[in-house]
Amino acid sequence: MRLVALVESPDHVCCRYRLAAFRPHLQRAGHELQLHSWPTSWWSWLRVGHHLRSADVVTVQRRLLPSWQLPLVRRASRVLLYDFDDAVFLRDSYATKGLHSRRRMRRFVATVQAADGVLAGNQVLAKEAVRWSRPNCVHVIPTCVDPNCYALAEHTRSPGNAELVWVGSSSTLRGLESIRPLLERLGHELPGLHLKLVCDRFLQLQQLPVRACPWSEANETADIAAADIGISWLPDDLWSQGKCGLKVLQYMAAGLPVVANPVGVQKEMVRHGETGFLAETPEQWVEAVGRLARNPELRRRMGGAARRRVEADYSVAVGAAKWLKLLKRWDKRSEAA
Repeated sequence: MRLVALVESPDHVCCRYRLAAFRPHLQRAGHELQLHSWPTSWWSWLRVGHHLRSADVVTVQRRLLPSWQLPLVRRASRVLLYDFDDAVFLRDSYATKGLHSRRRMRRFVATVQAADGVLAGNQVLAKEAVRWSRPNCVHVIPTCVDPNCYALAEHTRSPGNAELVWVGSSSTLRGLESIRPLLERLGHELPGLHLKLVCDRFLQLQQLPVRACPWSEANETADIAAADIGISWLPDDLWSQGKCGLKVLQYMAAGLPVVANPVGVQKEMVRHGETGFLAETPEQWVEAVGRLARNPELRRRMGGAARRRVEADYSVAVGAAKWLKLLKRWDKRSEAA
């Protein structure tokens, strides 16, 4: 089958992890995947329209289509799929206008209802899509990572001299900025601890030394695996409930134990006491990070369990198998037609 996907850009993080990563598996099964950035002019719309009409399956990723675009894409597509990994029907946690948006929700409902299938990144997103979709049209395909791309963390630092790591972008760095007092407390109560930020923007702290590590696709996995403990914090709101936990999966793939607050998929990904710790209060964070910082063997054991968890449930191979199963469904429909 020939698959065409309309994406923000082929280099966008969502495209890389939710579509491009599966391309080798799709090709081995005899499928072809083409990625096209969203058209920006009428001329580019004409060119993209040709690709849509010749495709067996068209995937729209994340974008909420305006009323004039959706019918064009629908008419040009034999089978139309909608893939999303955020609560796109809401504004984000830091929006000045608040979370809820009538325009976003209206476009989301229209897009879901027009699609032959909806691919949601987690159960929370799937539940919202099911409200507006036909039966059996919504499927969960989690965001996946390839563990083979990550070296296993060695955990050779001496007890107490541990490196935390946080990976993200300028927009998500606002989450860390909002827990600055917690980070300062970690640095104050746990001497020898420092924080590596793998990002395109950085913050400075008084009590916790910060190592700025500019993000690059080439170095990201090695930068993560060189640390000891992965951390993630999300605001407890509806937008965060829809997050798909990419940074947590990256830490786990690199064999790092994870300390995260129990919000959204983090409650599922981090098995408390097995692959890391779920911590809510400042006291719980200090206890969890302190235990891991003082005990390299505990970090190694939990990190190994985290890696195995990714391999079993969140690997590219697992996600690709879900994709291939769905494509058989659409292929049968094409044959029947």
